[in-house]
Amino acid sequence: MPLSPSPPFTVALAKGALLKDSVRRFAAAGLDFSALLDPDNRLLRVPSACGSAQALLVRNADVPVYVAYGQAQLGVVGYDVLREHRLPIAQLVDLGFGGCRMAVAVKASSGYRRALDLPAHCRIASKFTRCAADYFASLDLPVELIHLTGSVELGPLTGMSEAIVDLVATGRTLRDNGLVAIEDLFHSTARLIGHPLSLRLDDGRLRGIVERIGSAAT
Repeated sequence: MPLSPSPPFTVALAKGALLKDSVRRFAAAGLDFSALLDPDNRLLRVPSACGSAQALLVRNADVPVYVAYGQAQLGVVGYDVLREHRLPIAQLVDLGFGGCRMAVAVKASSGYRRALDLPAHCRIASKFTRCAADYFASLDLPVELIHLTGSVELGPLTGMSEAIVDLVATGRTLRDNGLVAIEDLFHSTARLIGHPLSLRLDDGRLRGIVERIGSAAT
């Protein structure tokens, strides 16, 4: 009796800035998800041209969730998201694109020039409150963290917070709003991640994709 073909595996890809490069890396590994780049595309799940895999188009922060729960066997997400959400996934390849830094920023007129200049128990606004909590704990500086999901730059501008912790790429948004980065927490790039159990039970297909993507990333 002939063996039945293996079911397609699933890749979680993030909407937004990482998508184009993510699609390009998978194309180099033999999986065509270019339909996701079509401006008229409204599908959230698309098959690869060869039919051996499918891609889910999800929010950046949701990529490791789909991978951790096994609904996707592979995914591409920023290291910042992995540091913040801390889900049980395997980090496989540093893809090198999507570079940015997690930084502490304040009003340029504040006089603060390093994080330790901030007063104890001051308020810090951030989307990344776990990363911020770890950082200020490492400085032994007690702060009050305010979780925001939108434009955290408004925290210092409105007086709600003394500083923010946020991702910085070019720094233009900070400059345009009279803010300046005074300290970096860490640098972030896009990472290829995997579902640990799926990788252990892999019949070779996932390993082959990971190796080809890893070769393209070097």
